[in-house]
Amino acid sequence: MWNAIAILLTACLPDDSTRQLYKSEREIFMDVSKSHLLLKRVVNVKVIVTPLWKEEVQQQLQAQINQLDQQLQQLDIEGQRAISAIQKQSLQPPGPQTLQQIDNIQLQVNQKKSEFLEQKNQLLQNLQQVQFLQQDQEVNQFQMEGFFKVETGDNLISKMQVEIVLRDGVVEEIRGDI
Repeated sequence: MWNAIAILLTACLPDDSTRQLYKSEREIFMDVSKSHLLLKRVVNVKVIVTPLWKEEVQQQLQAQINQLDQQLQQLDIEGQRAISAIQKQSLQPPGPQTLQQIDNIQLQVNQKKSEFLEQKNQLLQNLQQVQFLQQDQEVNQFQMEGFFKVETGDNLISKMQVEIVLRDGVVEEIRGDI
């Protein structure tokens, strides 16, 4: 924990490289004075499960699953085309070099197919988990970075622990020491 804080402290002090940042971040770093520092922290964003949120997440997951199914079909088609092209160009019966090329293509197709199936399995598990979430349950959605001011006497640990709670995309609560 203290290593992360030390990294944040050193990473957030202005130097020559930070002066190259976007205008909005440059304006933020200009707010550094002897009485306080402006630091960056991770902010947890949670959502309250509602029927609308559940439906949107399920639709997103299903769209990703459908896209993976299409990619799997396309992969099979491309693999078969590549093998057919090699077979057409080779002598009959195919020699050891041709068989090796076909095996390599099949191996690559199978490896990529395995990756796609692993991703699909993870999405299906996520879809099942979403279906079992209870109404008004809080769920971690994502993390984002945010800036905060720290002054002498502030509790740095409590300032680092901030979360935002959303209900259907609207901020319902901000928790922690802002």
